[in-house]
Amino acid sequence: MATLFGINLFALSGQLLVGLINGSFYALLSLGLAIIFGLLKIINFAQGAMYMLGAFLAWMALQYFGVNYWLALVLVPLAVGGIAILIERFLVRPIAKEDHLYSLLLTFGLALILQGLFTQLYGSSGLAYQIPAELKGGTKLPFMYLPNYRAWIIIASLVVCATTWWVIEKTKLGAYLRAGTENPQLMQGFGINVPLITTLTFGFGVALAGFAGVLAAPVYSVSPEMGSNILIVVFAIVVIGGMGSIGGAILTGLMMGVVEGLTKFFYPEASSTVIFLVMVIVLLIKPAGLFGKEA
Repeated sequence: MATLFGINLFALSGQLLVGLINGSFYALLSLGLAIIFGLLKIINFAQGAMYMLGAFLAWMALQYFGVNYWLALVLVPLAVGGIAILIERFLVRPIAKEDHLYSLLLTFGLALILQGLFTQLYGSSGLAYQIPAELKGGTKLPFMYLPNYRAWIIIASLVVCATTWWVIEKTKLGAYLRAGTENPQLMQGFGINVPLITTLTFGFGVALAGFAGVLAAPVYSVSPEMGSNILIVVFAIVVIGGMGSIGGAILTGLMMGVVEGLTKFFYPEASSTVIFLVMVIVLLIKPAGLFGKEA
C-alpha cells in the first residue's frame, strides 16, 4: 500500500477524484446561475430543479422511447433550455423590472412544484440509469483506479465550461450579449433584438443544468431530491466566486469540489459544512467574492 508521511495515497487520490467529479457538477450549475444573474440580474432558484429534470428526462427518454445516453446528452439540454425559454417569456419577463426578490420567489415556487410533481409520479426512492457501454471499465493508475465514466464527466464539464467562458468573454457574440444587458436601449438602436438575446441567454444558462443532470444520471440515483440537495451548495459557490462572475463560478466550483474531497479524507465530520465555512471567511475578507468586482 503506497503511503506518504503515513497518508494512504490510494484513498487520498480516490477522494480527490470524487471531489473533482462533484466540482464538475458544481462548476456547470454555478456557471448557469452566474450567466443568468451576471447578465440578466435574475436569481434562478429553479436551477437545481432543472438539474433534476435533466436527469429524469434522460431516464424517461431511455425507458419510454429507447433514447440512448449519447442522444439524451444532446436532446435533454435542448428540451430543458426550451422549457426555460417558456418560463422566461411568460413568467419571469413580466416581473423582470421588479426587485430581484420576486424572481427568486417565483423560481423557488417553480422548483417546489417540479419536485412535488416528480415525487408524486415516481416516489422519492430513486431510479437507476446505466452507464453507457462505451464508458464502462476503467484505467489502473499508480495510485488509483480511474473509472472511465468519472473521467468523462470531468472532461465533458471542463470542455463545456471553457467553451462557454470563451464565447461570452472573447467573441463578438459575447460582446453583443454583454452590451445588450448593460445598455439595452443603445443596442436596440443598432437593431439588436435584446429581448430575444435575454430569452436565449436564460435558456442557455438553464440548459447547462439539464446537461449536468444527464451527466449525473448514471452516477447518482435519479430522484426528485437530487436538485434541492445540491442547490444550496451551488449558491454558496456562486457567492464565493463572486455573483455574476463567469470565470469565478467555474474555478470556484472545481476548487470547492476538491476542498470538499480533501475534507472528507482528513476530517469527514466537516465535509458537509466546509464550503459554507469558506463562504463565511471569503465574505468577511472580500464581500464581493474571490473574483467579483466591488460595487
